[in-house]
Amino acid sequence: MIGYVTLGTSDLQRAARFYDAIAGEMGIGRMMDFETFIAWGAPGGGAGIGLTKPFDGKPATVGNGVMVALEAKDKDQVQRLYDIALAHGGTDEGAPGPRGEGFYAGYFRDPDGNKLNAFVMGPAAA
Repeated sequence: MIGYVTLGTSDLQRAARFYDAIAGEMGIGRMMDFETFIAWGAPGGGAGIGLTKPFDGKPATVGNGVMVALEAKDKDQVQRLYDIALAHGGTDEGAPGPRGEGFYAGYFRDPDGNKLNAFVMGPAAA
């Protein structure tokens, strides 16, 4: 159902370095790259992520209660994505670990404060 998610940033190049690293671990590259907008994903693939400077010219803000979940291949990739996020200016919101039966996730924020997680469900979460 979701085509893509767009997050705001006040520093597109700083945020791009963060998302280039995250997307690289997931085997995805940039599919759009403009002066005020960059998107990662694959045409015809799953939902992608876009970053933009707000159209109204005001500073980007974080949506309270908003989170983007990135589906990982396995628990090891959850850990790698979490580590990559922290190494590229992200902050911890909950180290990788089980979050109930059949769900394993690590939570972090990007350099602009947008909340994300990397997760696996089902047998890969065991």
